[in-house]
Amino acid sequence: MLIENMVMAFYAIRANKMRAFLTMLGIIIGIGSVISIVSIGDTMRGLFSDLYKDVGITQAYISIGYWVEDVRTSDYFTLDDLDRIKKVFGDEIAYIDSSASISTDVHAGRTTMKFDFSGVDYPYQEVQPVTILYGRYLNEGDVLGRKKNVVMEKKSAEKLFGTENAVGKTFRTTFYGNTDEYTVVGVYEKEMNAFQALMMGTGGDTGAAFLPYTILTWPNDNFYACRLFAAEGTDMPDFMNRLMTFIAKMKGRNPEDFSAQTAVEEMGTVDGVMGALSAAVGGIAAISLLVGGIGIMNIMLVSVTERTREIGIRKALGARTRDVMIQFLTESAILAACGGAIGVILAVSIVTVGGAALGLPVVIKPGVILLAVSFSAVVGIFFGIYPASKAAKADPIDALRYE
Repeated sequence: MLIENMVMAFYAIRANKMRAFLTMLGIIIGIGSVISIVSIGDTMRGLFSDLYKDVGITQAYISIGYWVEDVRTSDYFTLDDLDRIKKVFGDEIAYIDSSASISTDVHAGRTTMKFDFSGVDYPYQEVQPVTILYGRYLNEGDVLGRKKNVVMEKKSAEKLFGTENAVGKTFRTTFYGNTDEYTVVGVYEKEMNAFQALMMGTGGDTGAAFLPYTILTWPNDNFYACRLFAAEGTDMPDFMNRLMTFIAKMKGRNPEDFSAQTAVEEMGTVDGVMGALSAAVGGIAAISLLVGGIGIMNIMLVSVTERTREIGIRKALGARTRDVMIQFLTESAILAACGGAIGVILAVSIVTVGGAALGLPVVIKPGVILLAVSFSAVVGIFFGIYPASKAAKADPIDALRYE
């Protein structure tokens, strides 16, 4: 019986192709919009997750709270403080430094350009690996000896010196009022996709380079914050709680006097915002499904009117009220399901092509597609109930008289 109803439904749809397509259009747009928006949202969430993994999921920054009014000199961190933290927490800390950075102009011959310098310790390569193209990375001697050596990003070296292999070349720059000459000991490259490069602010006219963080611990080797990477697999909430308690005790403060920012917390916040935004916009797009459902109900009412005589003949030949109702419900469900299938194909094609054009990995969850098509069929059945009921209740004598 179901197969027969489906065959009849497809025959009716084929007999009025343009009308059927226009009827499905609302469903096509609704399903396509919902899948596209949800897929874009999931893709963006995945990209942000990869971005945080790239910068270090166990990364954390600790500083004296901006809300503390009676800030003392002893509240700032020192190199000895970092050594104490490393000694107490041992293998739980994979890396720690002063989180020092500075942006300033550099001069090489007649070329002058802006550079962002990041002060790092020599093990930084272990937690944030880069590919060394020429020369070497910073070593322990550079850091302990506060040597004026830098490792420069490939494109930055090319812009400043006119060549990628800038090992041995020097430039002048000023830190905290002191102008000195610095030597390039290595040139690196970090692989990033377009999204990571955009979010991390690489490119443009500003150069990038690493230098020993001990050079930037000014004044008097005091610094406002420290940056650390916990060992992989560390329970970050428990670790941060113990670390903040230790630092507060070391500084003679309360734990709440210090501010802590972790990549895990930031990633959770961003993921939550992106998920809520995707759901909200997807919900708005789903309204078009209701419009499509109304369109199906309207065209099914027209179809019932046009096929009144057919309904009368079927009932005169013994068709039950339930049979007629199922026939029209099947037709409305197929209309909606076909529209949903076309919408799925359209959405997947657009999202896939867009992702390929931008060089980004696209996330399309099969569950979302299955839910969308199922929902479209339910919409078709729901909005087809009234027309189907009207057709089923038609009096066969009156229907046979209808012209």
